[in-house]
Amino acid sequence: MASAAIGVMPSGTERRNFQRVSIRIHGRFMLEDRSEHACEVVSMSPGDVSFRTDRIGEPGEKIIAYIDHIGRIEGVLTRRMEDGFAMTIIASERKREKLAARLTWLANKHELGLPEDRRHERVAPRNPLSILQLADGRQYQCRILDLSLSGAAIEIDVRPAIGVQVVLGTTHGQIVRHFDDGIAIEFADVQQPEILEAAFEKNIS
Repeated sequence: MASAAIGVMPSGTERRNFQRVSIRIHGRFMLEDRSEHACEVVSMSPGDVSFRTDRIGEPGEKIIAYIDHIGRIEGVLTRRMEDGFAMTIIASERKREKLAARLTWLANKHELGLPEDRRHERVAPRNPLSILQLADGRQYQCRILDLSLSGAAIEIDVRPAIGVQVVLGTTHGQIVRHFDDGIAIEFADVQQPEILEAAFEKNIS
């Protein structure tokens, strides 16, 4: 296992008190043997998640998953199913609160049929060349395809895992999606127009 799970595991009663939402989002997960596999979330709450996948681990096995729009979660496989498995989520109370807010947004987005979060206008920056830095310090040249106050799509040769924390230029965020020519990044905080303008030389208000 890459790292020990941190935080606390909610009790059975607490898990039942979490509101479960039915969503269809993709991701990848890692078993204890470090093998990685694709998966699709079928339903999720801040306390547990059900995956559809071709590879099923064993009950009690620790799982690390990277889920589109959610990021990294850790937990323990609790139930095998015909086409996947369910796992509890091990997280701090603060992490579960943030997860609950994210799930509420995702559930509303799915209900409204919105293809993506388009809260902010996307533009092509005047200077599209930038540097993407990973948490371990590795840096890669990239080209910004479009940019908004809440995120960016960049063309880059590497494909770090979804949920990985990165810095684009000087702006912190995480990878939320892969596409043919690159990756999409969601910024850690919605940026102020003047700050982003200074960082990427483009007025995007």
